[in-house]
Amino acid sequence: MCTLAFAYKQHDRYPLIFLGNRDEFFKRPTLDAHLHEGIISGIDMEKGGTWTGISQSGRIAFLTNHRNFSLHVENPKSRGHLTKNFLEGDEAPLDYLKRIKASRRDFDPFNLVVGDLQGLYYYSNVQDKIEALTPGIYGLSNAHLDTPWLKTSALKDGLARLITENRIRPDDLFALLESNTIAPDEALPATGLSFELERQLSSVFIDLPEYGTRYETVILVTGEGRIEFYEKARQTDHTWRYQNLKIKLTK
Repeated sequence: MCTLAFAYKQHDRYPLIFLGNRDEFFKRPTLDAHLHEGIISGIDMEKGGTWTGISQSGRIAFLTNHRNFSLHVENPKSRGHLTKNFLEGDEAPLDYLKRIKASRRDFDPFNLVVGDLQGLYYYSNVQDKIEALTPGIYGLSNAHLDTPWLKTSALKDGLARLITENRIRPDDLFALLESNTIAPDEALPATGLSFELERQLSSVFIDLPEYGTRYETVILVTGEGRIEFYEKARQTDHTWRYQNLKIKLTK
């Protein structure tokens, strides 16, 4: 479960602004984000994939699960490799998604955004439609792109406000990711979970005994070709580690 928002060509200095939380079981082994083979991403040590990453060549990919347990498949392939393989390759984004579309039944439900500053594309194997994204502000959680769950809409609205106020600073963006506002009962989705669990998962920031927000990520790409990658990582003892990585795009 994850929640994210991104602004594509909505700010004079930053053509791409990304902020997102990775929610996962605390016991799942994971490496924090780091630069490896020209890619900045964390690594899920259980399956070897990643949830969010960007390469020095400007390729970006991020992923969320679609929460519909009735659509799960037997012996699925790892969804984290959908992002990993795009970041490591050089295939055009649209061609890549066409290939993923052809094998969509090999995976449990997912939402995938891939591309670069020249073009971003969205694909869900539930809707089974590739969408070229126009400049705008988008939100994504565990439904479809821009499905108006309260936490998704709140993150989008917060990002839009910061852009309008020209306050694109990591601390302000992280503050949006740390909202623990629970959705009112009438606004809760029905995804197959218990009513109480739907409530507990309805905030941007999640904090349950064995499951919760483990990574908060902010990515800023400047028009001059600089990548600024900021991360807060929650450790098994629930303390936080902060880091920032800054590199130049190679093209």
